[in-house]
Amino acid sequence: MEIDVLGIPTDFGANRRGVDMGPSAIRYAGLIAELNKLDIIVNDLGDIRVPMVRNEALIDNKGAKFLDEVVNVCQVLAQQIENSINKGNVPITIGGDHSITLGSLAGLSKHQEVGLIWFDAHGDFNTGMTSESGNIHGMPLASLVGRGLKQLTDFYGFSPKVKEKNVVLVGVRDLDQGEKELLQSSEVSLFTMDDIDRMGIYEVMQQAIKISTSSVSKVHVSFDIDVLDPLEAPGVGTPVNGGLNYREAHLALEMIAERNILAALDLVEVNPILDERNKTAQLAVEFIASVLGKRIL
Repeated sequence: MEIDVLGIPTDFGANRRGVDMGPSAIRYAGLIAELNKLDIIVNDLGDIRVPMVRNEALIDNKGAKFLDEVVNVCQVLAQQIENSINKGNVPITIGGDHSITLGSLAGLSKHQEVGLIWFDAHGDFNTGMTSESGNIHGMPLASLVGRGLKQLTDFYGFSPKVKEKNVVLVGVRDLDQGEKELLQSSEVSLFTMDDIDRMGIYEVMQQAIKISTSSVSKVHVSFDIDVLDPLEAPGVGTPVNGGLNYREAHLALEMIAERNILAALDLVEVNPILDERNKTAQLAVEFIASVLGKRIL
């Protein structure tokens, strides 16, 4: 395996400042050194350039804040991801807020059909009409399946980026009313923390892998670090109690590695401003290594 690591230092889609420093924190936690221990070739492509200028007026752009800025960043990212795929490499994207998955999945699925496993405390299934905040990091999943603002759904020239029947949400425990209704009307499969409590993470992931790979061979994994319980990962902008524990997260990612279905990964929402001694970034390094095949034995 040959992987391309790319940082996206942006917080345009988020509700709090700080996640733009996530790529630096994850690298500081030893990401490249850890990946170099594995039996893979690692190319660190650095960070894409993200404008620092923000329109603090936050004009209501059809219910989405910083819409143009998010689209511009994701356009650059999508091209980078497409370049990696054309070389036969596996792109690993580190964020940055969760809006960046618009770019990473667009570049991945431009010329191939993939499934999607989305680890998150939240649904990220809002649209400009349902969002209570206007923050785009709460909209990317809906946009990727073709729901919401045209600037987001049709981004990079095609829509949808993934079929709803091949999308699985894992670890959800906080949904807005509008996105609840949208999810219920969709073909997206949803495993809440209640499901994980009752079934166990092993059975949930067995089903998630089966659903996401139905009629496709590879999946994109989008891992929002706030899927973990805040006691495990304090450095996130939108913490929700009652999330995955350390071993559950590792097992979920190890199962994906065992099946050899990973097409691309993004790991997002590490906020070092809110972290404790870079603990959350260190977890991010461990989880990335797990999904790429690191094992105890």
